[in-house]
Amino acid sequence: MTDDRDLDDIYRLRYDCYRAEGSIAANAQGIMHDAYDDTANCLHIAVETNGKLLAAVRLHLMSELSAVSPTAEVFPEITSGFGQGRTVLDPTRFVIDPSARKQRVSLHFLVLRIPFMAALFYDVDLALAPVRSEHMAFYRRYLGYAPMLDPRSYPGLAKPIHLLTTNVREQRAAVLSRTPVFGPIADMPQSDIAFPDLAGVYVPSQDRRTAAA
Repeated sequence: MTDDRDLDDIYRLRYDCYRAEGSIAANAQGIMHDAYDDTANCLHIAVETNGKLLAAVRLHLMSELSAVSPTAEVFPEITSGFGQGRTVLDPTRFVIDPSARKQRVSLHFLVLRIPFMAALFYDVDLALAPVRSEHMAFYRRYLGYAPMLDPRSYPGLAKPIHLLTTNVREQRAAVLSRTPVFGPIADMPQSDIAFPDLAGVYVPSQDRRTAAA
């Protein structure tokens, strides 16, 4: 999403979700927004049903052209390989409308499908999962993530965040075999995601460019 009104809806949804969990302080604007929302390597993707915004996630595509992301601020160790053409996907601000949580158990899978599909589309080397401790088991079970670094304080959040990572190329076949819904689904209406070309902001990894040559 790029329209200002759509983005404002996302920021309000974020605020409501994080406030419901007691993860952020209240503010008069009723939105949750930071400078990372406006960086050139950032994508905002939302899930809507019947015109209602149900969920959203923010993606930062990191490469030698841009190593900016919120998780890199907290865990700067992940930027060490960019000089060698490494690429990283940093998904953050994963939120689901509290009322939708109660009615749509599968919505978690639908939203987490977004960063997985982005990792395939942009052919990233490493995908991150900066998550609270109670969410670690899901990422390890369904997406093949493993803990990388001990928990740290995360800007704007009350609870510490663990950093999990996964090598996308090593794990993608196992993930799709275990949970096919994360991948392309021909018989699911509007299941494709129109990821934009980030030329000039993101460059594929050196491994991909070598293979293409």
